[in-house]
Amino acid sequence: MKTVDARGLSCPEPVLLSKQAAQEGEFPFCVLVDDITPFENIQRFAANNGYTVEAKDKGNNEYEITFTN
Repeated sequence: MKTVDARGLSCPEPVLLSKQAAQEGEFPFCVLVDDITPFENIQRFAANNGYTVEAKDKGNNEYEITFTN
């Protein structure tokens, strides 16, 4: 599974990287972030664009969003 490592990046860059990965069409893929703001923004992007995601708070400011379609 492809992994997009967006840790350490500020918005909107994690959302843009998620969008790019989704447009490439290689599902499933996961996005890693280390801040609640991009975690929420990526989920909002997915919902607004019809993507199905599974979001996990892994603790210690580690978040994972898996896009399945």
